[in-house]
Amino acid sequence: MMSNNRQGMDWRDSLRQLLDPEQQSDVDGADEPVQAPAEPVFGGRKLDIVLDKKGRRGKQATIIAGFDTDNDTEALAVAARLKQSLGTGGSARGGEILIQGDRRKDVASLLTGMGYKTRII
Repeated sequence: MMSNNRQGMDWRDSLRQLLDPEQQSDVDGADEPVQAPAEPVFGGRKLDIVLDKKGRRGKQATIIAGFDTDNDTEALAVAARLKQSLGTGGSARGGEILIQGDRRKDVASLLTGMGYKTRII
């Protein structure tokens, strides 16, 4: 049987008694929902989507061109999101994103959803 001092206690109250006062503030905020960090917002740029087979031993690759060549941060972030959404491999460098396979229509719809203007060539 439980002792008298524990009958009305919640497990959180028991935990608070064990922690020192500095750590109690961490436990009090445990019920609050954690907000995900905001994703970087890119877009507004016009991108060209091209199918390329040359120099790839007959394998197809979707190339997205039109990113800033000086700073690959945007291209890397978009490439990671595209690769994860499409479930395919690829890379980003030199202001271009390479996605393995002929995924032009899929890439165009995803990029349009991200706020980019696209043109399939």
